Amino acid sequence: VQVVESGGGLVQAGGSLRVSCTASGIVFSIKDVGWYRQAPGKQREWVASIDTVPRTNYADSVKGRFTITRDNAKNTVSLQMNSLKPEDSAVYYCNVLGTSWWGQGTQVTVSS
Repeated sequence: VQVVESGGGLVQAGGSLRVSCTASGIVFSIKDVGWYRQAPGKQREWVASIDTVPRTNYADSVKGRFTITRDNAKNTVSLQMNSLKPEDSAVYYCNVLGTSWWGQGTQVTVSS
């Protein structure tokens, strides 16, 4: 199983970015998937997750700004991030929930 994130980058505060996660070796559509992030010197934290219904859940810190979606035809889960803040800067990771299948992460940097 290989999980790969893409779409990170540098953006100014208030801007938007979209990160995506694809997986090979599994049928992504039957798995719950989550996005996590880790800033330097901090623990990895959960950001959002989506199940197979799909139902979504968000951390309070991103609620109303981030949207997680899935495209089962493309075997992809994406995280649309709007109204970005400098404190959103981190490496963003995708995880197939309940497994050790993690991607390598994609860097998101929000400048003030």
